[in-house]
Amino acid sequence: MSVAVGPSGAPGAPGGGPEAREDARAALAAAVRPRRFGAWYVAEHRFRVMRSYLQTLLVTGFGNPLLYLLAMGLGLGSLVSANMGPNAVDGVSYLEFVAPALLCTAAVTVASEEFTYPVMLGFKWNPTFFGINASPIAPGQIIDGILISVIARLVGTSIVYFAFMVLFGAVPSPWGWVGILVATLGGLAFGVPIMAYVATLEQDTGQIAMLMRFVLLPMTLFSGTFFPLASMPPYLQWIGWISPLWHSTELSRVFSYGMSEPLWLSVVHVVYLLALFIVFWMWSRRIAAKRLNK
Repeated sequence: MSVAVGPSGAPGAPGGGPEAREDARAALAAAVRPRRFGAWYVAEHRFRVMRSYLQTLLVTGFGNPLLYLLAMGLGLGSLVSANMGPNAVDGVSYLEFVAPALLCTAAVTVASEEFTYPVMLGFKWNPTFFGINASPIAPGQIIDGILISVIARLVGTSIVYFAFMVLFGAVPSPWGWVGILVATLGGLAFGVPIMAYVATLEQDTGQIAMLMRFVLLPMTLFSGTFFPLASMPPYLQWIGWISPLWHSTELSRVFSYGMSEPLWLSVVHVVYLLALFIVFWMWSRRIAAKRLNK
């Protein structure tokens, strides 16, 4: 009985030979692109999934800024201006004050949608992440792919929201467009820690719903969104200080209408948001590697 010998002279499987070695080389060559561009393949997968609820994305993407700016800006804003004058809040109209906050809130809301149930879906309910991990794509690339897809949606949502802000005359500064980047960073700073948490869940027994109810909703109320944080009692202001939404909102106001604040505080906003994003991004990659490679 003959025994096949591999390229190094070691015994191989029966039937091994030039054809088997050629198949092995072809398999290795085919794995090069997934290993190099795996994150983009995962992002493409997420984009294709988003197509299944494209109508919802379009309706909320265009409807939310229209309704919120009408209701909170022109509706409530007209009452505020009638009682306190045209420069009622922080030296500007209420519409100009609240619009950057609404932009950042929209980004945080999108992040809470994309970093919760889709992540739980991939790990548990329809474990596509395990199937992807069986290919040459690494767990870290799965996290990176999710991140790419969410950044794309955040940027798109923020651009549409900003366009409505301009249409409503709520952006007096020529640097207001920087708020698009600020809102995107704020969404990531809030959403990526949530992704890291959801990636650890073995079962959803209401944790995600509680996040929405007891974290996201209070954060929008206590982050200086609809009124200055300084107007709140001191014992509640700490909620805003640790909130990514407050940091992104304040920074967006600086660019939107030139809100006055010390330069060091603007730097703190950026550093804080970047730190949350980067630290929990790295942590998410480690959690995914540990969970998918059991």
